[in-house]
Amino acid sequence: MDATDLCFAGAAEQARLVAAGEVSARELVEAALARIERVDPTLNAFRVVFAERALIEADQADARRGAGATRPLLGVPVAIKDDADVAGEITAYGSLAHGEPAARDSDVVRALREAGAIVVGKTHVPELMMFPYTESLAYGATRNPWSLDHSPGGSSGGTGAAVAAGLVGVGLGSDGGGSVRIPSAFCGLFGIKPQRDRISLGPKREHWHGLSVFGPLARRVADAALFLDVAAGGGGGFAEAAVREPGRLRVAVSTRLPPGVIARLGGEQRGAVEATAELLRSLGHEVAEREIDYGPAAWQNLVARYLRGIHDDGVAVAHPERLEPRTRAMVRLGALVPAALVAKARAAEPGIAARVNAIFEHADVVLLPGPAGRPFRVGQFHGRGALWTLTAIAARVPYYGVFNVTGQPAASVPAGFDAAGLPLAVQLVGRPGDEATLLSLAAQIEGARPWADRRPPV
Repeated sequence: MDATDLCFAGAAEQARLVAAGEVSARELVEAALARIERVDPTLNAFRVVFAERALIEADQADARRGAGATRPLLGVPVAIKDDADVAGEITAYGSLAHGEPAARDSDVVRALREAGAIVVGKTHVPELMMFPYTESLAYGATRNPWSLDHSPGGSSGGTGAAVAAGLVGVGLGSDGGGSVRIPSAFCGLFGIKPQRDRISLGPKREHWHGLSVFGPLARRVADAALFLDVAAGGGGGFAEAAVREPGRLRVAVSTRLPPGVIARLGGEQRGAVEATAELLRSLGHEVAEREIDYGPAAWQNLVARYLRGIHDDGVAVAHPERLEPRTRAMVRLGALVPAALVAKARAAEPGIAARVNAIFEHADVVLLPGPAGRPFRVGQFHGRGALWTLTAIAARVPYYGVFNVTGQPAASVPAGFDAAGLPLAVQLVGRPGDEATLLSLAAQIEGARPWADRRPPV
């Protein structure tokens, strides 16, 4: 296996190769670092790369393997989104307003290290993780490996670009309104937003008033499942689910927009849903059109918690005077959402979740669109105001955020390419706590409609 093939092999296969002694951790990390050095100047996926430290840790991983140690991600390079703490490094949040370096790893980073993973760097985000594209005045624009004129999405856009371009086999993202699933969709990856509280947000208790969770972006379902097992502290059985046949499932197809959002589903994006529905029928599943009843309050609930969350983040940074003008405008918008309204939104969550999840009386999984249109163009929102930007992004990604309100698992699954060669995607949503069914079904789709062997032209 040459160095490029090794980089594109994915985390699960990389872990197997190291465990079997077919490749050393140092060889694997050297290949990843060489690819980052060669490709990342074009993509701008990483804010910082820990090359020297990663090589030391690779040698330590090889010594552990030589001593008979086994760990699920031993020697595997991973990328960390720049909203999770890495000890000794600043957590920039896409901004110059950040404070001092973190004293310790976030819980999820510690779990990855304990599993043997090697953190090779931290990836770019939009300022305060606000938007579904990854550009900031501080760090520039991150570009999509499939088309350098387009964004990889956001806010986990740096991680999405890094994984799609084979710089790492799996990466950490976070999702407060689609921020794992959107870059996965735009970059041709599998990404899963797990059940709320599945992965610790520590040292934070919660983020954006319960909307945000950590989750993986990966080239293959097996990579994401292995990552989930590790990040959730083990015992989830997710890797096992990814190799298990899902059985015959009832799949509901829903394309209705949540009330309150103005958007139009593009023809190619609707076609991706229809093609996936037909594929699922051919695989023996019972597929029927059945719309989710979002109710009148789901979208408003999302917006209230999102805006107030941005406000809270903006006033908490060490140097708020360094925030971008549009970010300061977003913080002011969030200040218009009083704490009492946020409390009311949190209290309404169980009722919204019950209403949305009534669809599971008739289905085991729901198939929805991913993005409503193509990836954003780089620079598309440069110079635009807060309200204009909010309206435009909501129209492109309207199918994601409600499931952050309800807290249940949802996954982005590749669904081919559009006429311009840009990735298409669909979304699978599961019952609360049922990541296993999503992983099993997504792996079956991957087997029938493989996507990981196709590499971007970057």
